[in-house]
Amino acid sequence: MEYFLKLFLSGTAKGSIYALIALGYTMVYGIIQLINFAHGEIYMIGGFTALILGGFFFSNGMPVWLVLLFSVLLSIIYASAFGYTIEKIAYRPLRGKPRLSALISAIGVSIVLQNFVLLAQTEKFMPFPSYLPEFSWLQPYKEYINSTQLIILGVTAIIMVFLTLLIKFTRTGKAMRATAQDMHMAQLVGVDVNQVISVTFIIGSSLAAIGGVLICSYMGQINYYIGFVAGIKAFVAAVLGGIGSIPGAVLGSFILGWTESLGTGYISSDYEDAFAFVILIVILLIKPDGILGRTQRQKV
Repeated sequence: MEYFLKLFLSGTAKGSIYALIALGYTMVYGIIQLINFAHGEIYMIGGFTALILGGFFFSNGMPVWLVLLFSVLLSIIYASAFGYTIEKIAYRPLRGKPRLSALISAIGVSIVLQNFVLLAQTEKFMPFPSYLPEFSWLQPYKEYINSTQLIILGVTAIIMVFLTLLIKFTRTGKAMRATAQDMHMAQLVGVDVNQVISVTFIIGSSLAAIGGVLICSYMGQINYYIGFVAGIKAFVAAVLGGIGSIPGAVLGSFILGWTESLGTGYISSDYEDAFAFVILIVILLIKPDGILGRTQRQKV
């Protein structure tokens, strides 16, 4: 039972990691039905930004908590600028064109960003210092969950609540819902659709940057390729839960995290990546729209 609990909590922390990225996927898809395959690279860029700035601030004698604060804030700003620019340059000109065009553009942006970081940094894994605090009261339970995992869980919960409140009760959220329901009708009633989509990309990129800092602190390393692997798994989690649904993205992420953790613990770690796609196939065979997804009715 102790072994199961340890694997379950580890899977919960891993699911929280996927959720931070999957939320960005599902927000963008919910608004413009676009799979932003460059989203994983935004997460990677957020991590590298925190690594570079954190090293600079720490070497200049700044306290650790300020290093963490400024690194996260500047990573969010930098990643958001990337997200905004990508939407404006790579996706907006293709709006209204066949979806395959935007999908190819997204894959192209992903490759460009990977190679940009590869040339600017290195192809090797780099150590990533953890600036996150250690909670002394967690010491008796450190075999089951550590401070970094608890922080990731807490941040994921706060972000999910924030996004839910934003979408349901704010003017921006209402504009997002109107745009997602019918973009052309939203324009007719005065919604600035371009601004709504830009804000969606900025929020999604901000979440990816936060995820990049937390996840790299948890793993203790970073390289240019981590965005692709994490992005694919987060996409699987979003589809699993029902892409376009915020609770669905979080639920799918936890299911994916638990499956990988329990599968590697009881079967073999060699099949960790395979477990994600096996469970995706099973769920989609049973419920093609995902666990919390809604069937899209086609107008004919």
